[in-house]
Amino acid sequence: MAIDKKFCMSSYLAFRYIEDPNKDFAEGLHHQNMPVWPDEGKVVVYTADEIGQNVERQINELKKKYKKLGIMLSGGMDSAIVASYMPGCDAYTFRFLGGQYQEAELNRAEYFAKFYGLKLHYVDITWETVEKHIDAVMKAKCAPVHSIEPQILQAALQAKQDGVDCMLVGESSDLVFGGMDGLLAKDWTFDEFVNRYTFLDPKLVLKEPVSMNYLFERYRLPNNMIDFEKFMDDVFSNESSSSYWNAFAVAKLDYYDPYAHLKMGEKLDLHRVRNGEPKYLIRELMHKRYPEIPVPNKTPMPRPVDAYFKDWKGPTRPEFRNDIDMSKLSGNQKWQLYCLERFLNSIEK
Repeated sequence: MAIDKKFCMSSYLAFRYIEDPNKDFAEGLHHQNMPVWPDEGKVVVYTADEIGQNVERQINELKKKYKKLGIMLSGGMDSAIVASYMPGCDAYTFRFLGGQYQEAELNRAEYFAKFYGLKLHYVDITWETVEKHIDAVMKAKCAPVHSIEPQILQAALQAKQDGVDCMLVGESSDLVFGGMDGLLAKDWTFDEFVNRYTFLDPKLVLKEPVSMNYLFERYRLPNNMIDFEKFMDDVFSNESSSSYWNAFAVAKLDYYDPYAHLKMGEKLDLHRVRNGEPKYLIRELMHKRYPEIPVPNKTPMPRPVDAYFKDWKGPTRPEFRNDIDMSKLSGNQKWQLYCLERFLNSIEK
């Protein structure tokens, strides 16, 4: 393994994880990424009904293995569908800032739980919760983390205390069934996609940034285009799933994502995705499982990072530029700067 702090800093800022498995921040700190589930082990599905049948089959198998299942239930389609095959199970829903943040999503989660008779538990999250868990998830990953990881750890610990020994999530549905409609919105040129996908451009905030273009170059196509679907399958799936894997590992609680074990039998219909039907098979299944309500639009896992970092002045360590315009950064980008600086401080203690 090579120690390359500059590379690792830039990789985290650009992709929210350390892409190269052979490079680490410091001696004795080998970062952890989740191994990708191989396509050969996935079940091919063609219809909404087949998705539902396979989700139900997987849950029935889990019930033979574990004493008590739980589910992380949001106000979105993916977890709601999984929950519909788990009547009577324990469901865990994030509640931020006393329930005032994203109240509509919270209300939908409450509706889903009531519809199928789940035992709903609130996981109350404040900045103090984040502070309590951030160092543990960073220490386990040997790298700075995604903003959802501390709150996932809180949910996992709460469920474990309630006797849950396996928690289900619906995290992979977006990637498997065409939910990333912003990234699937067009056939991107190479440069367009680099700018669109990069979470925080390292050269905007670091004094000695390292270019991350090498990773995008692997997916370059003729005529300055890019194979963005393959890029998302390889890169985004690693970054996103690793956050769940790491947080649950810290809690020492098993977790399971039924969608991660499925694969679309037909090529994704980009025309439908680009014309108002992202995750069209999941939308159809959602309507069947909850016929009384409109199918909700996709929302990412909530976390009030804009509120957390509203008054934060920015990093002060020497690795960071002195002229960062914090007013131009989103809450998620500010989180990355904060988390990276906190991680660097922690490894130098």
